[in-house]
Amino acid sequence: MKHIQQKIIEFRDARNWRQFHNPKDLAISLSLEAGELLENFQWKSSEEAVQANFENIKDEIADVIIYALLLSHELGIDVEEAITNKIKKNEQKYPIEKSFGSKKKYNELE
Repeated sequence: MKHIQQKIIEFRDARNWRQFHNPKDLAISLSLEAGELLENFQWKSSEEAVQANFENIKDEIADVIIYALLLSHELGIDVEEAITNKIKKNEQKYPIEKSFGSKKKYNELE
């Protein structure tokens, strides 16, 4: 993960774009790219969208991840540690015996 994040930083810095990459604008860009990803699915079934827009979906996923990695870099967040910690929290919120095969949110599990 750190290797790919470094490649993104090098790409950005070679173009002198860091000046535009404050946390607020990176968060906005992340949200906009997620919206572009969603556009691929609008008015289609999941299967139709993937079949018709697979290459564009890959590009938009890459854009979302790139902005997320840039934002985490600017905030000094270790992405691997953050993901590991979030999985641990989710394991507590969604124990297998209560959540297996269920689409309910954690506060709806019995």
